[in-house]
Amino acid sequence: MNKTGIVIILLCFLAAIAAVLWERRKIRKTMEEIERMLDAAMTGSFSETNFDESQLSALETKFAHYLSAAEASSQNIAQEKDKIKTLIADISHQTKTPIANLLLYSELLMEETMPASAKANVEALYKQSEKLRFLIDSLVKLSRLENGIISLSPQQAALQPLLESVVEQYTAKASEKGLSLQMQDTDAFAVFDFKWTAEALANIVDNAIKYTEHGTITISAVSYEMFARIDISDTGLGIPETEQAKIFARFYRSNSVQKQEGVGIGLYLARQIISGEGGYIKVASVPGKGSTFSIFLPK
Repeated sequence: MNKTGIVIILLCFLAAIAAVLWERRKIRKTMEEIERMLDAAMTGSFSETNFDESQLSALETKFAHYLSAAEASSQNIAQEKDKIKTLIADISHQTKTPIANLLLYSELLMEETMPASAKANVEALYKQSEKLRFLIDSLVKLSRLENGIISLSPQQAALQPLLESVVEQYTAKASEKGLSLQMQDTDAFAVFDFKWTAEALANIVDNAIKYTEHGTITISAVSYEMFARIDISDTGLGIPETEQAKIFARFYRSNSVQKQEGVGIGLYLARQIISGEGGYIKVASVPGKGSTFSIFLPK
């Protein structure tokens, strides 16, 4: 090959390298511009700067349209949340007095002298009114949690006072049914919202009392490196393995417990509270022998 051919090959090679370097430079510049656009979008200061016919300009225009649509969607969500807040407040306010009156008049009627059949009807009316009050209270609490009206405020604290408060609340109810409610002392700590975690534990303990005919309900806690675990164990009916994944669903009630009191929202509410604190709930159960609900809270 003569010198002219070699020169031509070298020139072509250099031109190819130059083209590659130019494309890389364009790509790097484009990536830097996209990064600038994303940074500006995150701070809310994005605006179109390129008004030529390039692809980058078209990308900026589409990005601006997307952000505008996202902002409008965010405003719509905020407005809907405000409407829900108002609706929840109205429901809570408008139903509180009628239900309180139903309970009051039922109690007054039960003090009157009446036939046994009428007395049974009044007692049934009282129980259903109590059930209605519990359902509405639970739904209001759940809606407030789901819509951010109530925010959890987890703080690091000892678990002993939390467990003691739940035991104190339910000892009498367990005794009325002939059950023993026991608690093992603990020095474990965790990060949790005292009020709402107590609500979650109370729902689980209430279920344990409801579905245990005889025996013992035990509350204990153990500490791990990353989590603290609270166990609530009972000697009750137990839960079939096929239903264990369903019991935390809203309004779910097993066919085997349909005759028992309840509306199927307590476990759902408990899971919402615990997950909102960065924790989770597990259940282990053997039908006919009992169940253990384990609540894991971050440390």
